[in-house]
Amino acid sequence: METISIDGHTIHKWTVGASTFLAWPEKGARLMNWHIGMADGSVRDVIHWPEDADYSNPAHVRGGNPVLFPFSARTFCDGEIGFWKAPDGVRRPMQMHGYARDGDFRIETVSDKGFLAVFEPSEACQEAYPYHYTFNVRYRFEELAFVVDYELKNEDEVPIPWSAGHHFYFTLPWHEGTSRKDYHVNVPAKKAFHQDTNGALVAVKEFPQDAYFDDPAIVDLIRSKLKHNAVIFGPRSGEEAVEILIGEHTIPSPWTTVVTWTMDDDSPFYCVEPWMGPPNSPEHGHGLHFVEPGGSEIFTVRVALT
Repeated sequence: METISIDGHTIHKWTVGASTFLAWPEKGARLMNWHIGMADGSVRDVIHWPEDADYSNPAHVRGGNPVLFPFSARTFCDGEIGFWKAPDGVRRPMQMHGYARDGDFRIETVSDKGFLAVFEPSEACQEAYPYHYTFNVRYRFEELAFVVDYELKNEDEVPIPWSAGHHFYFTLPWHEGTSRKDYHVNVPAKKAFHQDTNGALVAVKEFPQDAYFDDPAIVDLIRSKLKHNAVIFGPRSGEEAVEILIGEHTIPSPWTTVVTWTMDDDSPFYCVEPWMGPPNSPEHGHGLHFVEPGGSEIFTVRVALT
């Protein structure tokens, strides 16, 4: 592991075999970029990071893996966006995607194979999520893969709700001369939804389990009730695919969620996002997890090249 300076910020760099990982543990525990040195001397970007990234505003950088905590995406309280109702019945603010993606973290450990960072909640986060807890983000880097753990430890006297997620920006397409229509994604889900303007989940009756990335039907599609914890995407040939393993059980909990999203038709990325539950989980209760006092819970995701 080494450190480099970019725009005056200290960025950590790991080289593990052919893989290079760049991360900013102190700011959002953000994995920024993962690229592979190929045998022919070329470089394949797996996790996208824009060259013109604004390091003064990391929450709005379209790249890397923003940490979504304590809840993913938009929350609502009685139809009003930007709020949530806690189990104690109190209505509180809640920022979209939570407060960790551009929050401050403290590096607890760092090694040649990864790091462990501890979230340091801001005043705004403490107001919105007023619990006593420790939230850890741990990355373990391998030659052609990485594992990331979210761990929430309850140091309070009441159960703590959470439903965190990942927002991986995958480079797509990654072969010269190809486009999105040349890559497909398989999400083995039984149910799919969209979120309406009031925060409710609206069922999508017909949706593709296997789809090509140029299909507009998969943009912002929320899929759950997974039949398997493996999500695989890549070229039509099946070679050089990416596999995301969600959790450590072959069949994950029922409301484990995968969202596929991109910004524009020509964006150089497509997001494939594993979440603990669908958006607005505090209101509808689906995918909302509770950590009991003195307990802890870990949400593990592995991303690998196959």
